Amino acid sequence: MAEISNTIKHVASPLARQTLQDSDLTRPVAGVRPIRLLPWLHVVKIGGRSIMDRGADAILPIVDELRKLLPEHRLLILTGPGIRARHLYSVGLDLGLPVGSLASLAASEAGQNGHILASLLAPEGVSYVDHPTIASQLAIHLSAARAVVGSAFPPYHHHEFPTSRIPTHRADTGAFLLADALGAAGLTIVEDVDGVYSVDPKGPEANQAHLIREANATDFVKHEGTLPFDRALLEVMATARHLEYVQIVNGLVPGRLTAALRGEHVGTIIHSNKHTS
Repeated sequence: MAEISNTIKHVASPLARQTLQDSDLTRPVAGVRPIRLLPWLHVVKIGGRSIMDRGADAILPIVDELRKLLPEHRLLILTGPGIRARHLYSVGLDLGLPVGSLASLAASEAGQNGHILASLLAPEGVSYVDHPTIASQLAIHLSAARAVVGSAFPPYHHHEFPTSRIPTHRADTGAFLLADALGAAGLTIVEDVDGVYSVDPKGPEANQAHLIREANATDFVKHEGTLPFDRALLEVMATARHLEYVQIVNGLVPGRLTAALRGEHVGTIIHSNKHTS
């Protein structure tokens, strides 16, 4: 009869016999910069309320511009929710739904906007895919077509954020997390303003507003004016591993998106605190 051993076997590894909760012990292994999975990919986030809610007058020119960009770039086009998400939040809060459920409802509207864009780009072979497909099969879809459309809203499921009853990580944050995780070439956020202003360019002090062409994410944390993106974006930019900056451009001005994807400075550039190891 074979001898039975109850001793623990150890595999040679820098993490063997260490707790994975100790950052000092895991830093030599986990502290290096990860590889870029899709370094040739450009991520474009289309605003829901700022672009999609405007209807054909705003959507069709953007679609035409994206269509002309396909031979030049491979794109992951992400859409955010529009004004209907605010109605969902209002009803959901009245019903006492948890923040995770509210996030799922808002994400469904972001997906609807994505289906609209994908349908308009269907003649070019572009299709809409859900989050699980983006996570595991994006590369094969982009080998078959020059672009893929998805939802920019991050998949909260039913996670609770104790500091807010409204989801704090919304479409802009979700787009950045995806772009950085994939090691994409860049992220361009398409809105209905030229970038970030000192004060709200559509508010009562509009005559005093001036465009902030460039700043660090940490500078915008202190910004008291209105921002054309969710503030949680600044939080996740502080831990970026790949993306060096995000550019906010005006999608209502023809050619701005094209110029941004070609590396031109045509909006507001927000620099991240990218890991440099």
